[in-house]
Amino acid sequence: MFYKDERLALFIDGSNLYAAAKALGFDIDYKLLRQEFERRGKLLRAFYYTALLENDEYSPIRPLVDWLHYNGYSMVTKPAKEYTDSMGRRKVKGNMDIELAVDAMELAPHVDHMVLFSGDGDFRPLIESLQRQGVRVSVVSTIRSQPPMIA
Repeated sequence: MFYKDERLALFIDGSNLYAAAKALGFDIDYKLLRQEFERRGKLLRAFYYTALLENDEYSPIRPLVDWLHYNGYSMVTKPAKEYTDSMGRRKVKGNMDIELAVDAMELAPHVDHMVLFSGDGDFRPLIESLQRQGVRVSVVSTIRSQPPMIA
């Protein structure tokens, strides 16, 4: 439930939301998503967190990052680390949990309601802390997301 006069902030765990959408077989309309929350309350900020694999060539997520920034999202990025696992498979690592948690804690005194787009169970202590501070927290996720849902 949302109230027209409440101050809202969105926190989107980019890789987690992408994995959930892929598992369910749909694309996300980020413009419509932002508009919907602007309609529901006073949207102060819409954060999008993602690690970027930057090399000499091309980062496949760069067009989305640029589009989101242009369309009013606050982009929080950092370089992803690329490595080869013990089976010889190429892996990319770039966890943004700390950045998201710090931003949420810093913004907590200024918002009434935070919406977290992630099913990452690592956010449970963050959510509990925000709730103790009087911030309402809604989690948008899916049972099919990996890692498991928060609640």
